[in-house]
Order: sequence, then structure tokens, then C-alpha cells
Amino acid sequence: MNTNDLIYGIHAVQSALEANNDVIEIWLEEKRHDKRIDPIIQLAKNKNLECKRVSQQYLKDTLPDARHQGVVARLKSINIKAEPELYHLLDKLNEPAFLLLLDGVTDPHNLGACIRTAEAAGVHAIVVPKDKSCGMTATVRKVASGAAEILPFIQVTNLSRCLKSLQERGVWIIGTDLETQTSLYQQDLTGPIAIVMGAEAKGLRRLTKENCDSLVKLTMVGSVESLNVSVATGVVLFEALRQRI
Repeated sequence: MNTNDLIYGIHAVQSALEANNDVIEIWLEEKRHDKRIDPIIQLAKNKNLECKRVSQQYLKDTLPDARHQGVVARLKSINIKAEPELYHLLDKLNEPAFLLLLDGVTDPHNLGACIRTAEAAGVHAIVVPKDKSCGMTATVRKVASGAAEILPFIQVTNLSRCLKSLQERGVWIIGTDLETQTSLYQQDLTGPIAIVMGAEAKGLRRLTKENCDSLVKLTMVGSVESLNVSVATGVVLFEALRQRI
């Protein structure tokens, strides 16, 4: 069994049932009969899904490090898309492209949070490099709370080459960098754009930075030097959304 197709926890499972039709079955710990799981049971019933009662030990063996709260959902496997599918997606758009590229984000909680935020902001796809980057794991899907099943997730072999291909298609590449003098709020974010966010603590790699059309920074007045990548992503994406609506 591929544990990457499992999500767990009451909120995550309920959100997945409400958001999409990718849930295959529900596992409930056999001793759980409290009211907190009643909405999950009802949602599963409405979708003609089986709620399978399993032992605590079975859940522990399957997800040894997870805080599952006695509730697990098995999902259809996510179709990880390749680079050609990104350009096919762009060709079909009837509005300016809005993409999020993550340059080496390795923490699954950060990736899941970025996916959830991106879907809420109206991003058309998320692009990540295949190497030295977090892939689609069970933790990512749990944190994304259903967004990972909706938003196209694309892995590319060479991120710098992908940036050049996007530029050839008229997409403006906007990276984030602490050293630049241009504030996010000075940048036009209304046209076809790809927002590029750097890895935790390291920021954008040199080649990635060199292939950006413009670099922006988040204006901060406190004493901290930088924000968590998922928080910074939210700030940038929702400023873009504000300008685009």
C-alpha cells in the first residue's frame, strides 16, 4: 500500500470528503463512536463510501508516526504531471497565467501549506523540481486539506530551463529576494506571471534568480529578517490576487 495516498486526522479527512471525489474509503478506529466523527460518517454515506472499522494497532502499523485521531482516508493516487503538461495547460487558458514555482522547498508541511494557499488564491498550477525538493507525500496532502487533489502539481527536471520556456510563452517570472530594493507592492502582478519562491532559509538558487525577469521583497518593519516560506507565499499570492480581481 502506498501511504502517500493516505490522509489522516478528523479535519483533513472531512475537508477531503467535502472538497472532492478522490476518497476511496474511510478507516475508523473500532473504538471511536463519538460525535466528532458523525459528519465524516454521514459524508461517506452520501458518497456511498465504505467506513471500515480497523484496530488501533492496524493504524499504528500503517502510519506509525501520524497523529491520525483514529480517522484515515485512502485517496486515489495523484497524477503528478510532467513539464509538457504545463505548457498544454497554458495553451488552454482563457485568462492570464498565474503560476507558483517552488525552488527546492523540502519541508512537507510548508509544501502542503503552499498548495492550499495557492489553490485558494486561484493559481493555475504549482511547479517544483524533481530533485532536492519535497514530492507529494501523505503529510503534504493532509496539510493541503484537499487542495492537492485539485491543483495541478508539476515536476520538472530543470527549473531554470522551465523558466526560460515560460518566458518564451510570454510569462513574466517574478522571484522573491531579500537583497532587492523593489517592494512587492511596487510590482505589476496583473499579467501572465510565475511567482518563484525559494527554499527554507536558503532562498532562490543563483541560476533561478538569474532567470527571473524581476525580483521583489516583502516589506517588513519588525526585527525578524524573513518569513516562513509558506507564509511569504501567502502574502505574495494574495497581493497578486488583489491586483488581478
